[in-house]
Amino acid sequence: MNRLLALLSESTNFSTAQLAMMLNEPEDYIKAQIREYEKSGIIVGYKALVNWEKVQDAGVTALIELKVTPKMETGFDEIAQRITEFEQVESVYLMAGAYDLAVYVRGETIQDVATFVSRKLSAMEGIISTATHFLLKRYKEGGILLDSNIEKQEEREGI
Repeated sequence: MNRLLALLSESTNFSTAQLAMMLNEPEDYIKAQIREYEKSGIIVGYKALVNWEKVQDAGVTALIELKVTPKMETGFDEIAQRITEFEQVESVYLMAGAYDLAVYVRGETIQDVATFVSRKLSAMEGIISTATHFLLKRYKEGGILLDSNIEKQEEREGI
């Protein structure tokens, strides 16, 4: 894996000077690499990782698994594209296994998500079935521990 991309995916707080020092490369080279990654679409954005457990009235997140009928010419791409257009949808992934697509959805309440699934997703042409899983607690996201109790436990166990 590209070490620069790995570091950038861990944290966007690193300055180019810090990245250059960590990678033993000139800072101008690091800046040029980042610009090239952005221009070519390898880096498509920067985002803060929010611990929603600490935010009052943060809403709910659900993982919706979908079985779909792929189209002859476009496969799964067309239906995935249509799903991404809903504002409630945070992420869409093609996957192997019992279901074809994994869709992460956010809503203010469980009822909001349930209504979205029953009236919008399930009603879409090409959707065969859905399975909805509500996220109860996030422990780790994007490689970062969100629960300080886990970190303390790992320190005690020497992990």
